[in-house]
Amino acid sequence: MIRILLTAAVCCGVSALLGHFLLPVLRALKAGQSVRSIGPTWHNNKAGTPLMMGLMFIGGTLICLLVNLAFGMTDYTPFYVYALAFCFGAVGFLDDYCKVKKKRDMGLTAIQKSLLQMAVSAVFLYVLYREGVLTCDLYIPFWNVRFYIHPAFFVLFAMFVIVGTVNAVNLTDGIDGLSASVTIPVMVFFVAASVALGRENLALLPACMIGGLLAYLRLNWHPAKAFMGDTGSLFMGGIVCGLAFALDIPLVLILAGFVYIVETLSVILQVTYFKATHGKRLFKMSPIHHHFEMSGWKEEKIVLTFAAVSAVMCLIAWFSISGLTH
Repeated sequence: MIRILLTAAVCCGVSALLGHFLLPVLRALKAGQSVRSIGPTWHNNKAGTPLMMGLMFIGGTLICLLVNLAFGMTDYTPFYVYALAFCFGAVGFLDDYCKVKKKRDMGLTAIQKSLLQMAVSAVFLYVLYREGVLTCDLYIPFWNVRFYIHPAFFVLFAMFVIVGTVNAVNLTDGIDGLSASVTIPVMVFFVAASVALGRENLALLPACMIGGLLAYLRLNWHPAKAFMGDTGSLFMGGIVCGLAFALDIPLVLILAGFVYIVETLSVILQVTYFKATHGKRLFKMSPIHHHFEMSGWKEEKIVLTFAAVSAVMCLIAWFSISGLTH
């Protein structure tokens, strides 16, 4: 546990140092955010805020994992999960680059993103299966039972969960401090779950993310001085779902990733209702954090409320796997 806490602290310092040098570089390159025209009008003053600051915790996490490797890490699973997240982050980087280069709010097309993400997911699942980390036995939280699923169906299910989760995390990155604040409790859950399941080396990865996200929040808390961009949010989503599959408990994402799911459902419901009623809206704006904004909530209140909900759901997720930890 001391090693885990020390890793989180060191990653916080390393990420903060990387951010200190990266911020002026992004400003000099004019790598700023383009604000979506369909978003809240008061977000217009965020235009030009440096993008791609997710690089600070992406780099900080890698450095700290490599240091732990030098000090005797024997399980390489954290690197498999990191590789998955890094590839998703690379897709996000291409997306951010298109936004910055073309000076528009949309980067890669949805089809381009989906194809790249599915390819990355398939490779990750294959590696985990070959290493014996992942099985086709689906663990059911609370009931402490597993059901065997045919490998072909399991892969399709797993790819759907991974791509869906990653993009759900991406949707959560809509206001200052939200995605990082919601994800920190999720990383705390994965640290606790990894330790309880005897996967202490794997626990080092979410510990790194806790430190990296805390360092990032210093720059992203309202009013934000920088945004993680798709580079950071897709990387973060890759870490979240990668850890769930590395622990072979993917369904726990329903609880631990509750806020991400609600954000995604709010978009689906909004679009469906809009089409069904020929123009009426279920929410004032989606994703749902914008609904609360339009209802007069300050960004800080939304962030703290959503983070609290995430923490409670992660606590429930912990009890849901108690049968595995005894």
